[in-house]
Amino acid sequence: MSTQVIFSVFVAIAFAGLVQASDPDILFDYIVPSNVTVIDGNFFTYTKFQTFFYGPNLTETKSMLASMAEFPALNGQSVSLSLLRLGPGGVSAPHARPHATGLFFVLDGRFEVGFVDSTNKLYTQTLETGDMFIFPKGLVHYQYNADSKEPAVAVAAFGSASASTVSVPVTLFGTNIEDVVLAKSFRTDVATIRKLKAGLGSKI
Repeated sequence: MSTQVIFSVFVAIAFAGLVQASDPDILFDYIVPSNVTVIDGNFFTYTKFQTFFYGPNLTETKSMLASMAEFPALNGQSVSLSLLRLGPGGVSAPHARPHATGLFFVLDGRFEVGFVDSTNKLYTQTLETGDMFIFPKGLVHYQYNADSKEPAVAVAAFGSASASTVSVPVTLFGTNIEDVVLAKSFRTDVATIRKLKAGLGSKI
């Protein structure tokens, strides 16, 4: 087998890996779920975000996601959206989105944001109303509202219809990893790990 053929095989394998790592292309304009019999404007409309902007407790921390799980018309479209409101002093705990890059746009207030790249370098920024920030796909990141009086609101767009979240606290302390493993990993003792789990128990 010639060098050129071997190189071509490796390129094809690498390209296939890249294709599998993103949302697949579709052969139709849109995908209709098997349980949907009527396709009209309602199928392409999502109204549940209204509850984010109207009603009581508009200063409390809240997040809402519209991915293909919540909005089936997104299936095959490689996009999704989320809304985030952090109450005074609120935080969106460190998390990652393995399938999607996030484009974060501040609608109101101020956010302290950051992400850690694969070399463990931390990038941080203070964002004001109208600012945008990008969270690269798969990297651990966070958002924090340092204001002690006012909420902060943002919208995030994702380059995938399945913008699932992997929460660092939940992954570490809410998935039954043995206490001794966590204690050795964090170079502490089992009692400290159990104290952390107890403190997070009502939030994960």
